[in-house]
Amino acid sequence: MEFHSDTIGLEMSIMLFVALGGYLIASRIRQPAVVGQILLGVVIGPSLLNWVSYSTFVSNLAQLGATILLFVVGLEFKLQDLMKIRYAIIGLFGVIFPWLGGYFVAVAFDFEPSRAVIIGVALTATSIAITADVLRELGRLESAVAQAIIGAAVIDDVLALLALAVATQIGTGAVEVAPLLITLLKAILFLGVGAFVGARYVTKLVYRLDESTLTKRYPEVVFVFAMMMAFLYSIMAEYMGLSAVIGAFLAGVSLEGVHLKHGRNFHEGSDFLRIVFGAVFFVSLGILVDLTTFTTALVWFCIALTVVAVATKLIGCGLPALLAGMTVRDSLAVGTGMAPRGEIAMVIAVIALEAGIIAQPSYVALVVMSLLTTIIVPLALRNWIFKDARRYP
Repeated sequence: MEFHSDTIGLEMSIMLFVALGGYLIASRIRQPAVVGQILLGVVIGPSLLNWVSYSTFVSNLAQLGATILLFVVGLEFKLQDLMKIRYAIIGLFGVIFPWLGGYFVAVAFDFEPSRAVIIGVALTATSIAITADVLRELGRLESAVAQAIIGAAVIDDVLALLALAVATQIGTGAVEVAPLLITLLKAILFLGVGAFVGARYVTKLVYRLDESTLTKRYPEVVFVFAMMMAFLYSIMAEYMGLSAVIGAFLAGVSLEGVHLKHGRNFHEGSDFLRIVFGAVFFVSLGILVDLTTFTTALVWFCIALTVVAVATKLIGCGLPALLAGMTVRDSLAVGTGMAPRGEIAMVIAVIALEAGIIAQPSYVALVVMSLLTTIIVPLALRNWIFKDARRYP
C-alpha cells in the first residue's frame, strides 16, 4: 500500500501516530526509544512506504521537537557543572579529529579538497539531543559522564559553526577572518550573557510569578512562562547565529534549581511535551533518508564515513576524558556519547548542498552517516557500556 499525504493535517497525524507508537514499542522491548522511532521514520518515508516526505513542515516540526527535548535535558544540569576546562578540551579535540578524519576519507574517495573540507565539518558537531535522551532513559543525566558529554557538546557545536564558516568560505573560494571572529564573539556573548541573565533574573521572575495571585488561581501559569523562556532563548540563539536547541538547553539550565510552591511542576509538563514532540524529531531523521538513491560506491563511502565518524569521536573525546581522570568505561561512554551527528550534520549537509559545495550523492552519504551514528550510539550505550544500569527491572 502506498499513498502520499497531501495535507499538513494528515502528514502530522501519521508522524505523531508512528512516533508515539515507536515510543511504546521500544519501551516494551526495553530498547532506546530513538532507535525504534528512527527506523519507523525510514519505513514511512520515501525509502519504503512513501507516506511522508521531508517537507518544510516536517523539518519545522522536528526542530520544535529538538528544541523542547533540549530544554527538558537542560533542566537536569547545573550551570557550574558544565563550565569546566576539561569539557572544553574534550570538545576541542572532538572537533579536530573528526574534521581531519572526514577530510582524508573524502579525499581517498576522490572528492575535491574544497568538498572534502565541508564533509569533514559535517563530522564535527555532536547531536546533544540523541545521547542526552538515552542517558535520561538510563537515569544517568546527573552523572559525570552526562556532564562531560553535554558540556563538551555545547562547545563542540560552537566550534562546528566556526568550522562550517571556514569550510563554506573555502568552498566559495574566499576566506575572511573578520566574519569568523564575529561568529565566535557572538557565541561567547550569548552563552555568557544568557547564563547570567537566566540565573540572576529569570529564576527570580519565576519565583515571583509562583507567589502571585495569578498562579494561585491558575497553577499552569508558571509552566507557560517557563516554555516562553525556552523559546525566547531559542529565538536569541538563532539571532546570534547559533542553533535554537543550544538556546533551549541554556534556558533549561537556567531554571534547573527552581522549586515551586503554588504553580504546577513545569519539569513534568515539559517532559510530557518532550515525549510527543521529541518522538517526532527522531522519526523525522528516518524520513529524511531515501535509500532508493544508493549506488555501490555510495554504500562503501557511507560505511567508511560512519566508521571514521565513530572512531574519531572515540579517540578525540574518549582519550582526553581518560587523561582527565575518568575511568575506562566512563571515557568510552564519553567518546561513544559524542558520536551521534543527528540533526547538526544534516543541517550542515543541507547548507552545503544548497550552496552548491557538495552534490546530491555526498548529501545522501552525510545523511546516512548521521542516521547510522544516531542508531549505533543508543544501542552501544544501553546494551554494552551501561548494560548493568538499565532503568527497567
